Amino acid sequence: MSLVQILMLVVLVVMFIAATKWPINIGIMGLVGAFVFGTFVFGMDDKEILEEFPASIVLTIVGVTFFFSIAQKNGTIRILVDLAIRAVRGRINIVPWIFFVVSSLLTAMGTFSPAAVALLAPAAMGFCASTGYSGVVMGAMVINGAHAGGFSPISVSGNIVRDIAEANGFEINGGALFLAAYVVNLLVTILTVVVMKALGRLRTVPDPDTLESWSGPRNAGSGSKEPDYEGGMPAPNSGSGTVMAVETEVPTMTSAVTPQVWLTISLIVVMVIGAVGFELPIGFLGLACGLVLAFTSLKNSENLVSGISWSTVLLVSGMIVYVSLLTHAGVIDSLSKMAVAIGAPLIVAIVLCYVIGVSSAFASSTALLTALIPMSIPLLEQSALSATAVMSALAVSATIVDVSPFSTDGALIIANTQGSEVKTIWRDLMIYAGFVVLIAPLLAWALLVPTGII
Repeated sequence: MSLVQILMLVVLVVMFIAATKWPINIGIMGLVGAFVFGTFVFGMDDKEILEEFPASIVLTIVGVTFFFSIAQKNGTIRILVDLAIRAVRGRINIVPWIFFVVSSLLTAMGTFSPAAVALLAPAAMGFCASTGYSGVVMGAMVINGAHAGGFSPISVSGNIVRDIAEANGFEINGGALFLAAYVVNLLVTILTVVVMKALGRLRTVPDPDTLESWSGPRNAGSGSKEPDYEGGMPAPNSGSGTVMAVETEVPTMTSAVTPQVWLTISLIVVMVIGAVGFELPIGFLGLACGLVLAFTSLKNSENLVSGISWSTVLLVSGMIVYVSLLTHAGVIDSLSKMAVAIGAPLIVAIVLCYVIGVSSAFASSTALLTALIPMSIPLLEQSALSATAVMSALAVSATIVDVSPFSTDGALIIANTQGSEVKTIWRDLMIYAGFVVLIAPLLAWALLVPTGII
C-alpha cells in the first residue's frame, strides 16, 4: 500500500475515535476529509469529490422519516406497537422475533433489504421506546432478518451472486446459498440476544417522558397498579440490579383510532404494496404518502419536517463520500490483492471474508458483492474449495455487517430511534457493528468453507 493509502486509513480511524469521544457528527469529518484529500492530493473538483454522493440513500432516509414522524405524532405507530404486544399477550421477548421473521419474509419475496428495513424500523424502534427493549438488539433483529431472507432464489442479492458465479464458469446452489445466509444470520442474532441478556442490557427502564407519550398517562399514586402489559410481563431491569415496576394505563384502542390513524394505516399498506409488489422507491413513496398526511396536519405545519433525521443524512453522506475516495485511491483493491497473494486457500478465503466484511461496513453491500466476490475466482480456480461455500461465506460477510451506522440499514435504525437511546444509539450500534465485523465473517467461514457442507 502507498503512503497516501495508509494515511487515508489512519484518518478514518482518527475520525472514529473523535466521533466517539466528542459529540461531533462524523459525517462532517468525512466531508472535510474528502475535501482535503480530493482537492489537495487527487486534484479533484467538487463534482468529482461528490460523484458517489448517496442521493438514493438520502432520499430513503428523508422520505421514510418524514412519513413515519407524522405517523408517530398522530399515534398510529403507538397503536400498532400496542396491538403487537397484545397479540403475544405481553410476552415482550417474542415481539422482536416477529420483526425478524417478517423482515426475512419480505426480502425472501424479493424486497430489497433497505426497503424492508425502512418499512419495519419505525414500529420496531417505537416498540423499544415504549418497553425499554434494547434498540441495538431490535436493530439486529430487523437487519439480520432482512439479510437472512435476502439471498432467496428470487431476491436481488441472490441473483447477483449466482450471476457472478455463472459469468466466471462456476455454478452455485441457490437453495444452499439461501439456507447458509439464513442460518448464519439467525445464529448471530441468537448470540446477540444471549450476550446482551448476560450483560443485563437486553432491556432497561423506558424513559418516563417517552413512556407517557406512548402508553398514556402514568398511574402514579392512584393506588391501582396496572400490569406492565397483558400476561404479567416482568418489569425491566434498570441495570443496577434493582427491578423497577413501570405503572401505565394501556390505551383503549377503540377510542384512540381516529380517522387520521385509519388514513395513516391505509397509507402504510400503500407503501408496502408499492415497495414490495411494484418495487417502487421507498423514499419517494414515503414523501408522497407523507404529503397526503401533511394536509391533515396543517395546524402543525411548521413541525412537519422536524421529524426528518437530518443528522443521520449528514452522517451517512459524509462517510460514504470519504469511503468513495478510499476506493478511488485503490485502498480496497490493494487489500483484496494482498489477501489473494497469501496463497493458502483456506487462509485466503477467511481473509477475503474479512476484507469484504470490513469494507461493507462503510459502503454499499450490493456494490461490494459485485466488486469483491470476483476476487475469489482465482482462489476457486486454484483450489478444491466449494464455489457455493466460498461465495456464500463472502456474500454473508458482505451483508451481515449492515448493522453499521454507515450502511443504509443501520442509518434507518438510527433515524427511527426514539426516547433515551437517541443520544447513544450511534455509539452503541458502532460498537456492536465492530463485534459483528470481528465475529460474523469468521463464523460464516468456519461453518461453510472448511466443512464443505454446501
